[in-house]
Order: sequence, then structure tokens, then C-alpha cells
Amino acid sequence: VCGPTIYDFSHIGHAKTYVQFDIIAKYLRYRGYKVFYLQNITDIDDKIIKRAKENDETPKILAKRFEEEYYKDMASLGVNSVNKYARATDYISQIIKQIKMLLDKGYAYETKDGLYFEIDKFVEYGKLSHQPMDQIQAGARVSINEDNKNPSDFSLWKKQKPGEIFWDSPWGKGRPGWHIEDTAITETEFGPKYDLHGGGIDLIFPHHESEIAQMEAISNNKPFVKYWLHTAFLNIRKEKMAKSLGNFLTIRDMLSKWDEKTFRFFFASTHYRT
Repeated sequence: VCGPTIYDFSHIGHAKTYVQFDIIAKYLRYRGYKVFYLQNITDIDDKIIKRAKENDETPKILAKRFEEEYYKDMASLGVNSVNKYARATDYISQIIKQIKMLLDKGYAYETKDGLYFEIDKFVEYGKLSHQPMDQIQAGARVSINEDNKNPSDFSLWKKQKPGEIFWDSPWGKGRPGWHIEDTAITETEFGPKYDLHGGGIDLIFPHHESEIAQMEAISNNKPFVKYWLHTAFLNIRKEKMAKSLGNFLTIRDMLSKWDEKTFRFFFASTHYRT
């Protein structure tokens, strides 16, 4: 399951997703399945860098603080089914290895600001979100610049901007793109194919679409994932609850009014896709 980008406190929209996947994992175990539940932690990202700059602190310190707060929130909700939390920055060498393979296979190219996946080379791009190639629009967190072969080509490696956090790579100092973090983690932990991948519906495109393209291009194994599960948003006043919209209620605020079991029952009483 795709975990949080840790630059702020988690809100009850996040709680919906993580409580519902906690229930799903526990139900599968109850039915006798052996479940290894991994959740990634995005601890380097444009949003983290921006917030750290605003706070006059390093991205590493900011991310570490909110990672700890996230674990506290999950414990307060009774979310205890996760076997492993995997930080993106702990997999830099695996990320670089995957990018090298995509370059060698002709799926990636380098520009002055980074390395990109060429979606036109992966003919099935769009198969998860059911979008025809000629109608695909560049999505959230996709860097767009004039050097890209296709405006929807997504970032694999971002070359360092002045003053930014960086890791060394064959292409100079920089940091990973968002999508490659997750395939590097899952290939390391599960291999090139596994059974279940979950996240919010906002991750279907471009995030999960791009994960499929990367991993299937690298491994030539299909399908990358057998079953995709996506939770619908928690809406507030007919809008998606989101940190970016400023219309969120934190988990702590909610638990000051209602107890954890009431909260869990509320999320268990409706289908995860509604």
C-alpha cells in the first residue's frame, strides 16, 4: 500500500485509507492467507523540500519528525497489521539500478534537468486507468519541460537544483522521481511480481500507471500486480479532503471527540471504494 508523503500531520482522509487496508489485511489473515503487508514512506519529494525550506530546516529532519507522528497516529487508530514500513531514501542504490536498466533497454533518456521514462516506448501505458495513449495528460508531480520527448514523460531522476538535498548517481547529484521509488522498494522486497497493491484512487494515474510501466519494462514479466485495490476519497462539503485544499481535519482532532473503535467502525461500515 502506498504510504504517506511525510511533510505534515495525517488527516482523517488518510485515516480512511489506512484503516480500511488494515481491515482488509486482517480479514485476509483471518481467512487463512499468509499476508506480508509492506507500506512505503515517501521521505523525499518536492513537497517535503518546499515545507522544509519554509520551516528553515533540512528535509531529512522534517521528514523524520512527521514519520514519527504518522506512526503515533496509526497506533492511535489500531492500525497494526503492517509488517514493514519502507523509506524511499533507504533504497537509493536499487533506484539507480532500475534507472540504469531502463536506460539500457531504451525506455529512458537524459535531459539537462534529469532522466525521464519515455511513455511512447511502453505501448500499454494507460492500461490501468483505461486512457488511450493519445489522450493521456501529464499528471500530478510530473515535471514538464521543453526537453521532454512527450509532455507526459515522467521523471526517474531529478538533477540537483542549487541548495537542494542530493544523492550521488552516474548522472550527477540529484534525487529520485516519485514513481521509481516504489518499484525499487517492491522489487527488492517482493520480486518483479506480487499479488495486491493498494492506495487511494488519486494514485491510479499517473503513479500506479507509471509503476506498471517501469517494472514490466524492466522485468518483461506481466502482470506486475495481480489485483489493484483503490480507496475512494473521504469528502467534506462535497470536496476531496486534502492537505493541499486546506479542508482537512487531523486524526488527533477527530480522536479528541470520538474514540478509535467508533472511528474504525465508521470506516468499516462502508465499502472501501465508496
